[in-house]
Amino acid sequence: MKLLTKPTLISRSAKFVCTLASAFAVAGLCNVVLAAEPTFETLKVYPTEIKMNSAAAYQNVVAVAVRADGVTVDVTDQVEWKLAEPSLAKIENFQLKPLADGQTKLLASWKGFSAETALTVTDAAKPRPISFAQDIMPVLTRTGCNTGSCHGAARGKDGFRLSLFGFDPQGDYQRITREIGVRRINLAIPDQSLMLLKGVGGVPHTGGKRMEPGSVYYHTMLAWLQAGAVNDATTPPTCTKVEVFPPQAVLEGEGAKQRLVAVAHYSDGTMRDVSNLAAFTTNNERSAAVTADGAVTAGVRGEAFVMARFDTHTVGTQVLALPVGLKYTPPEITGNYIDQLVGDKLQKLRMLPSGLCTDEEFLRRVTVDIIGQLPTEEAYHAFMQDKAEDKRANLINSLLERKEFSEIWAMKWSQLLMIKSDNQVSYKAAFQYSSWLTNQFANNVPIDQVVRELVSSSGGVFETPATNFYQVERDTLKTAENVAQVFMGIRTQCAQCHNHPFDRWTMDDYYGFASFFAQIGRKNGEDYREVIVFNRAGGEVNHPVNGKPLPPKFLGGDAPKMDGKDRREVLAGWITSPDNPFFATSIANRVWAHFMGAGIVDPVDDIRVSNPASNPELFRELGLKLTEYKFDVKQLVRDICNSETYQRTTQTNETNAQDTRNYAFSRIRRIPAEMMLDCISQVTNTKDKFRGLPEGARAVQIADGTTSTYFLTAFGRSPRTTVCEAEASTDPSLSQALHLLNGSTTQGKITQGQLVKKWLEAKLEVPKILEHIFIRSLARRPTAGEVEALTKLVGEAANPQAGLEDAFWVVLNSREFMFNH
Repeated sequence: MKLLTKPTLISRSAKFVCTLASAFAVAGLCNVVLAAEPTFETLKVYPTEIKMNSAAAYQNVVAVAVRADGVTVDVTDQVEWKLAEPSLAKIENFQLKPLADGQTKLLASWKGFSAETALTVTDAAKPRPISFAQDIMPVLTRTGCNTGSCHGAARGKDGFRLSLFGFDPQGDYQRITREIGVRRINLAIPDQSLMLLKGVGGVPHTGGKRMEPGSVYYHTMLAWLQAGAVNDATTPPTCTKVEVFPPQAVLEGEGAKQRLVAVAHYSDGTMRDVSNLAAFTTNNERSAAVTADGAVTAGVRGEAFVMARFDTHTVGTQVLALPVGLKYTPPEITGNYIDQLVGDKLQKLRMLPSGLCTDEEFLRRVTVDIIGQLPTEEAYHAFMQDKAEDKRANLINSLLERKEFSEIWAMKWSQLLMIKSDNQVSYKAAFQYSSWLTNQFANNVPIDQVVRELVSSSGGVFETPATNFYQVERDTLKTAENVAQVFMGIRTQCAQCHNHPFDRWTMDDYYGFASFFAQIGRKNGEDYREVIVFNRAGGEVNHPVNGKPLPPKFLGGDAPKMDGKDRREVLAGWITSPDNPFFATSIANRVWAHFMGAGIVDPVDDIRVSNPASNPELFRELGLKLTEYKFDVKQLVRDICNSETYQRTTQTNETNAQDTRNYAFSRIRRIPAEMMLDCISQVTNTKDKFRGLPEGARAVQIADGTTSTYFLTAFGRSPRTTVCEAEASTDPSLSQALHLLNGSTTQGKITQGQLVKKWLEAKLEVPKILEHIFIRSLARRPTAGEVEALTKLVGEAANPQAGLEDAFWVVLNSREFMFNH
């Protein structure tokens, strides 16, 4: 037996174990099989580029060895470090410091592997003055002084207020240096300044001790005070990007460590190590805990996203924690691109995917998901008798051509666009708005075209129904928030009053984006019920801090030239363009969530760095595919439904039973309210009547959000009061159970539909009638045990019809009926 793949790497102790094992085996004392020693493939050094631009500059470095199985090992303290040109810099304790100007390379070698990174040194002999914006503000953030629980609160703390997370540096400078004279800062005796003494616990402080005397934070503050506590003479370079290295870590064994390094990039081209200024946090303390200095420690099996916040930027790195010695044989990944990317992630987590669902399960699942109905008995028999290998793909294609598909997506978008009648939108306008949206989907109009028409719409709310988008919400700031959340999955609300604490958005971003909607005009039409929406070519949005108007600016992008154009037309073009990194991925994520039960980013309308994608590669690829398909949603749905990932069983295995984020098995999902009512009406052969619609219309066709029934409200129909996806709820509740048990919806419809009576009149036997009920409701035949139990129930009833209706009621009240699985 070949025990190790690299015999040259066998240590003296390993050789002794091999010899001992052989001796024991010969003696018959035990049967020992030694696992192969993990092999390494590459050595990587971070940061991938280093720039130091002053005498005070420094840069921490890390080295990571990557094993063949994907596990990463921090070998920073094992690597032999050296510089190609030693006269330019020195490295001590894994930290580079400049000596002279020039360019060179940092070289690392470890166990036969080597790696390098480029190093550029400028102004090595030039001291860097302390900057209030670039040095003092980061210290206040890093030590927690300007958080919401301390002086960053709206009213401050103990008479001292700072801007939350430093969104207003100039205001903070004024408050620190001017509010209470020599008490807060003491330029005569700098180390007796109140803000310094309180920070180190030298005097009583409600917030407690925030820094140690002699720490880098203390020395930075003291140096600024000793230099006169001056403000920056000119506007300093702004931080444009922050990176965290390594970008991903796969740690094996509880207690495994990984150092992180944070690097800030500035608008003048300089770089800076901000590892000791960034605030590190984790979204899963049990799997990957992180210290204030960015040292990650692996815990129980799982995954985490470790974030670093500096300035207005929040970035992070994915950390996977695996147990030691986990036995795992990676299966062959088959299927389409979705399966490849999901499979890659599962292999990193050492998870086995569940098998494929049965034909019966697939038929019901995909029919409910695509058209919001159950398969008919005829469709069931036809599909089960079909022997073609591609019958699942053929079924998907046929369902996508049904008009019910467009009605499902028109309903979902009607919820997001808050289509309902109220004091601002008449019933006629709401009905025409809903009809226009349904027609867009029925005609397979690309979703980018629909969004462009909505955002740039002008005209009367009757003649141009898309203009109701600006009548449903008339507030400028709320409109901007809704556009960002619905079409890009971004919640900007936090940035209205302060820079977003968990994302990149600043107040400048918020009010710059709102400026696109500042010039919307409205006037009455000839019909008193009609409102005309138009571009009035005037109006601005002022920044609340300085009171100055902000020009329109794309989220995360530039300020475009208007050239007299309608601002909304310019914005509509950008939202749906490849230049916008948010639109395609956001729409694709919403589609994915509908079919998979959870978004890759979940909630789907809360896309931010601190709420990362469970599979970033799949998240990006779905957006690219939607763009490649020219925003034809049907094409993307076809890809998803044809994937093995979608077609997996709901049964878990030992490796994936605890998984909630990686689609190793199919989620069990409660059928949404409108579709649930439609399914009950379908299987009982009954009709419903809703306002403005003919008898027999489906609940998903309801145009006005104010139209509802007790059943729809109890089962979580969206009231359409906000653009939040979560307004439409599928969470179970006691009122739902009580209504199904005691309400008129199920028993009343069973009696009204008279299906049992017709089957009895046709002289069908009880087992055959039970088969009809099961196929109509569950898309499967009953088991022998179910037939026996229900036949006994029917026999105990007053008469066969009553007994069979009771059996029908039992099936409709089952979890198997209410859930898609």
